[in-house]
Amino acid sequence: MERLTARLARFTHDLTWNHIPDDARLAAKRFLFDSVGCALGGLKQEDPAIYARVLDFLGGNPHATVIGTDQKRSLVQAALVNSLLIRVMDYNDIYWMQDPSHPSDIIPAALSTGEYLGKSGADVLTGVVIAYEIEMRLCEFAVPGIRERGWHHATLTQFASPFAAGKLLGLSVEQMVSAAGIAGSAHCTTGSVTAGKLTMMKNTVDPLATAAGVEAALLAREGYSGPEHALDGKESLMHVLGEGWAVEKLVDGLGETFRITQCGMKAYPTEALTHAPITALLNLIRKHDIRPDAIKAVRVKTIARAADILSDPSKYDPQSKETADHSLPYCLAAACAFAKVTPEEFEEKRIHDPALRRFLPLIKVEADPAYEALFPAKQPNLVTVETASGTFEEYVEYPRGHYTTPLEKVDLLQKFAALAAPELSERKVEEIYDLLMGFDALETLAPFFAAVRIR
Repeated sequence: MERLTARLARFTHDLTWNHIPDDARLAAKRFLFDSVGCALGGLKQEDPAIYARVLDFLGGNPHATVIGTDQKRSLVQAALVNSLLIRVMDYNDIYWMQDPSHPSDIIPAALSTGEYLGKSGADVLTGVVIAYEIEMRLCEFAVPGIRERGWHHATLTQFASPFAAGKLLGLSVEQMVSAAGIAGSAHCTTGSVTAGKLTMMKNTVDPLATAAGVEAALLAREGYSGPEHALDGKESLMHVLGEGWAVEKLVDGLGETFRITQCGMKAYPTEALTHAPITALLNLIRKHDIRPDAIKAVRVKTIARAADILSDPSKYDPQSKETADHSLPYCLAAACAFAKVTPEEFEEKRIHDPALRRFLPLIKVEADPAYEALFPAKQPNLVTVETASGTFEEYVEYPRGHYTTPLEKVDLLQKFAALAAPELSERKVEEIYDLLMGFDALETLAPFFAAVRIR
């Protein structure tokens, strides 16, 4: 019986740009544009700067470009840094079906490898579609999800990234199987990185898994072998993490439909399960013109994992950006205080701002079993705001940016412009958008990297 990694490898090997339908092509371009904006914002964050100093110490050949700069690093390092830039603000895409994941974390496995090899825009976009397809199917593969078993979704990324890089490297089916085995047998990630007090590792484990996939693909190209049964078989992922695997979700219908059209984008730079309650609260504030000084209490009914992960005691007193953007009370307090939830609300000065923090004890979060039964097909949240003049409620099942309520072009442009400010003008952002919408026509990636350079 053919192993699961072999079935994924065969799909990856055979897929061409011509086989991908128009809606999936457009989605790939939109996610690439959104991810580049996130990367430009990421250049201004502390985490990548620290990592860059360590990579400077380690050294390496100048193979591929760091997004937004004229700096080149080794291929594996470039994939890691570019993934970290996309991920660090927690503002990139989100897919949540059993497990959460951010498939755009894997884009650099295709982008950096494609640049190094002189591939075309269409080649890279094909790798992007593959990254999304395999990562998103892996999310649906475990029932309950990887997170429910105590593992982080980077555990899935270690299996998806070798295929994205392997496609650009032109690996054979057998080589891709080895690449998946090399990375997939060595990079499982515990859920500790998103439990309780959060650290910089929260945004780093997926980039590490992306880089591991690129390195694994390079090793496989040179003849290095890896276990073909890393997903299924003796002491494989399915074996050691327990029962409850929906194999059909992973492999049935590969190449017939494309999951990338069902991935969401983030309207807010926060953990994904905060988005529906943020959407509901901001709707109430704008609809009823609720002023900060009128708010007496905010109550949230939500799913169990949101109440557990995002509202534990540490989330009521965040001391870092990493904990604040994973704190439902903090995100809602920001909305109460400033009627917005943007990157500005997660700067150091905001995290300790008394005008925001005074709302934290006013926010109560409650898990509702009826809502849990609707997840993950829906993300139900009921937000109730008690004010001096009355009580208002808003029920939301899908946040802004969900694939059923997607961000419009104007939203994408505004988000990108805010992340790239002040270096890029609105006109320049529109030019970049147009370039990305025609990305499949690029013979090389040089015009792209030149256009998005801000340093």
